[in-house]
Amino acid sequence: MTRPAAGPRYRMSPANTSANTSCTRPAGARSRTVALAAVAALGLLVAACGGQGGDDATPTTAAGGPTTTTPGTGVAEVAAEPSPGCSLGATPAALDERRTLAVDGTERWYLWTAPERSAGGAPVPLVLDFHGLAEGAEFHGAMSGFPTLAQDEGFALAVPNGTGQPVSWGIAADGSNRDLAVVESLIDEIGRANCIDLRRVHATGLSNGALLSSALACALSDRIASIAVVAGLSDPPGCAPERAVPVLAVHGTDDAILLFNGGVGDLGSALQGGAPALPAGYRADLEGPGTPAAVRAWAQRNGCGATPADERVAGDVLRRSYPCPADASVEFLVVEGGGHSWPGSDVSRSLGQIVGPTTMNLDATTTAWEFFRAHPRTGA
Repeated sequence: MTRPAAGPRYRMSPANTSANTSCTRPAGARSRTVALAAVAALGLLVAACGGQGGDDATPTTAAGGPTTTTPGTGVAEVAAEPSPGCSLGATPAALDERRTLAVDGTERWYLWTAPERSAGGAPVPLVLDFHGLAEGAEFHGAMSGFPTLAQDEGFALAVPNGTGQPVSWGIAADGSNRDLAVVESLIDEIGRANCIDLRRVHATGLSNGALLSSALACALSDRIASIAVVAGLSDPPGCAPERAVPVLAVHGTDDAILLFNGGVGDLGSALQGGAPALPAGYRADLEGPGTPAAVRAWAQRNGCGATPADERVAGDVLRRSYPCPADASVEFLVVEGGGHSWPGSDVSRSLGQIVGPTTMNLDATTTAWEFFRAHPRTGA
């Protein structure tokens, strides 16, 4: 069934949004100056995400019947929902192609990667990858590596660019967040011009982009099939999704920028060109506040059991999984000693003085894609 065309439910005033069209693709590691600016900009998140995570989430009933998975593939067997663009002819392949989008009279842009499609070809999944504060789309795509994986695996990818100086995203899960309207319009526009599977639209991101992805799971649960986020899962105030949204969170215990147990960390040292340090005596608590509490809140919201199972998947990576209903998975990958970093990324590892350690024992990008493959949107 094709989703009927509809205007965004979240509206915004053109006067409140400005387009940011200045960015440069990095050659290798990002400059120290820009990286420090990114760290400084994280200070803006203090008021917005200081209360990350709570244990009072209202349970959401998983919509639709159980999803089956093809043995050995991790691919969930749910019929595709072709977008309107599937009625169009053949479309060429694209890699990091800059495209613009008009939302309430304001121009926004994103980087587009998609496989070649012949006329009558099957719809493909769509992944939305949101950058961190002050990163911008081009640098973030280089860090996450999602454009390359999209080419290899044959899914469509949009890496949108935020607004403002420093470039950023709104993170509220209600109409006060103008970026909800942008994302909804983006999905509509991509679906009209391309052949995507509307049951397989997923969101990912780092830090500020992870916080936006969390808000999307709350506010656009009828559009977003699942989320997989790095260093920034939140439990937004007023979160009330229409269906249970599968969640995968990744966070380093030694993240000195957005602390594992909540709050913004050591900005002063970073601003002076040093390495951010954890608070004196800091010890990450897997049962404490911050990201662990946000994971617990999502598990409760999704109707999962309260007692998770822990499994060591690498020497420095622990997987915490909750017993959840079908199509409502909640998983937490804890990177022991990891920083504010994208696991498996050489670009992230090159910024170690700023972001802290990057484990190479976990490929966050491939792991997120495997999670997406197993969690299409079910129900109406």
